[in-house]
Amino acid sequence: MAPIATVIDTDPGVDDCIALLAALASPEIDLRAITVTHGNVELGPALENARRICALAGRTDVPIHGGAARPLLRAPYRGKFHGRSGVGPLELPSPEVDVSAEHAATALARMLRAAARGDTPPLTICTIGPLTNVALALAQDPGLVAGVARIAMMGGAFQAGGNRTPSAEFNILADPHAARIVFASGAPIVMAPLDVTHQAMATPARVETLARLPGRVAAAVAELLAFFDRKDPARYGSQGAPLHDPTIIGWLARPDLFRVRRAPVEICIDEGPAFGQTIADWWGVTGQTANADILTGLDADAFFAWLGETLGRYS
Repeated sequence: MAPIATVIDTDPGVDDCIALLAALASPEIDLRAITVTHGNVELGPALENARRICALAGRTDVPIHGGAARPLLRAPYRGKFHGRSGVGPLELPSPEVDVSAEHAATALARMLRAAARGDTPPLTICTIGPLTNVALALAQDPGLVAGVARIAMMGGAFQAGGNRTPSAEFNILADPHAARIVFASGAPIVMAPLDVTHQAMATPARVETLARLPGRVAAAVAELLAFFDRKDPARYGSQGAPLHDPTIIGWLARPDLFRVRRAPVEICIDEGPAFGQTIADWWGVTGQTANADILTGLDADAFFAWLGETLGRYS
């Protein structure tokens, strides 16, 4: 099967960086561009992290586009677990690729327009940050949806509850108005919510296995994961950290490792305790048409075996 034509839209913090490294080494993914948004850190540091991760991966062929510096309507909202730089104490190599002058939303619209015309394959937009860039692109022309193969996102939370409020997950909470636009766009959507990412726990044993891989990339990933350890076994069931963003990259490369359930999903934009919540109608009580495939489970051991194999290609 041909590699999947993909753009990754990201706000590089710790797990974003690991997701980018996995995507850049995955033969199943044809990474056409990286678009960067606000989120875990401000846009400037996020762009710098994306450039430095590409340098670590030895890739100078992937364009990097800067995008939205803030949410559509709400006040800027930052990540909590990534440190001031977004990558904890990790020292990354100097960047080797300049940021494109083309805005991320404009680049996404251009690529989707070409795909809608049939000039290029349909585009998978993999979002591992707030959805502002994607919303800005789709809002330019409803016909651009014809160029979308799928929007594969890390975002949302259902039975797992939120990670920044009791009900909301960070990527959606950081710009719920953009998320509402995306979910109403008619584009095919695949969600990796906290319900499934909490099953991808980077336990000390799994981190040690990754650290034994040769090369500087594996060493960097192990250092990032050691910093990212939430030290909250009461919530997660073990030491370590849930590997949020790499989970959706794993689904792109190995969908056979995941369980999926389809449902209608809405985004709450009402101010109050449910602001930013993703609400799924699991039992069809509203009569709404399903608009998302939701990842509900994964084979964690097989997922980490895939991740180790993928990162091992750098050696």
